[in-house]
Amino acid sequence: MSSDEFDLDDLLDTPEVSSKPLPEPAPPNQSLPEPAPPSEAEFMGESGIAVTGKARMEAAYGSGETESSGIAMVAKQAASEGSGTIFHQVYRPWRGHLNPRWVRNWAMIRHHIYGLFSKGHRPWPLSTKLIVLVIMLGSLLPILVMGMSVLIGASELMEIYGVSRANLWGHVLGTFHNTCCWPLLTALVVGGLISEDRKHGSSAIYFSRPVTRTDYTLMKYISAASILTLVIVISYCAYYVAAIMFNNEGWAYLLDTIPFFLGGLAVAFLLVITFTSIGLCLSSISSGRFFPAVAFIGILFGSRILAFLIQLLFERDTLYLISPYDNLAHVGQRMMGLNTTYEFPVAWSFVAILIMNAVSLYILITRVNSLEVTRE
Repeated sequence: MSSDEFDLDDLLDTPEVSSKPLPEPAPPNQSLPEPAPPSEAEFMGESGIAVTGKARMEAAYGSGETESSGIAMVAKQAASEGSGTIFHQVYRPWRGHLNPRWVRNWAMIRHHIYGLFSKGHRPWPLSTKLIVLVIMLGSLLPILVMGMSVLIGASELMEIYGVSRANLWGHVLGTFHNTCCWPLLTALVVGGLISEDRKHGSSAIYFSRPVTRTDYTLMKYISAASILTLVIVISYCAYYVAAIMFNNEGWAYLLDTIPFFLGGLAVAFLLVITFTSIGLCLSSISSGRFFPAVAFIGILFGSRILAFLIQLLFERDTLYLISPYDNLAHVGQRMMGLNTTYEFPVAWSFVAILIMNAVSLYILITRVNSLEVTRE
């Protein structure tokens, strides 16, 4: 048979297996050096030596000389303390006395509110501080105008900016304040109170300590409402007091104007509660500052624009019940004795406000109860 011809038997032929036994593997090296006794450098955490922040770890099965023999390499002791070592960490529990519950809660409120004015507390962004200051000065602008009218004797300005039912209502629920001031203020203040804790895992600071989730939610709510009250309610009261002082009004004027001033004050607190509830609800379902702020402004403006378009098309204003601002404006008109601009009863608006607050608080409480201790 030639070399080019082959059959099936040639394919099935296998070479003969050698019967020569394989050599036994060499025993591992038994003369490994004994590890040196631990020195103080291995326990730098206990002895107080400064930790350099640099460390070098040896792999158990590294690329050393004994890799081929399958013998584990022991981590070597550092040649010097300057190269860094792995130090032994011992947990020492704290045996001190806890502050009362009200002190811990006050610390949370102080942490958020004082951060707007001083360092060492919540690090509010500089842009937020500037916008809060601008909105505060803008809400006090009628006081400056009344002061100028008294100085220059312009009675026309006092008639425009003086105390009246329409002006008191407009200071809290006017179009300018509820378009450029209060929604922007709420979006900046309330937007990241809970969402940043969820994002950065800072909720562990609260929940790893004796702070209940109920206290956490209440203190966050009170902190946000306090900042809004400082701007909205305080500026409203300052406007009313300044008008009495500039005009040198007596008790008769005070008795005539105090009823609708109290009505406007109640609506101002209702606005603070509603905006805080909606804002914290949106903050609790997100993990950033941007989404709650944009969503809050979108809900206020979007619901109002949608209701306005439906009114133009179908000549029905019932859809204003989905707008938080219009419900507050309707209730405020009724409480201050102004003519209402809505066709549906004021009780519907009040019930709609209660439902909005109830739903927002339910979502807020549910989300806080599901908050993890670690970063999400």
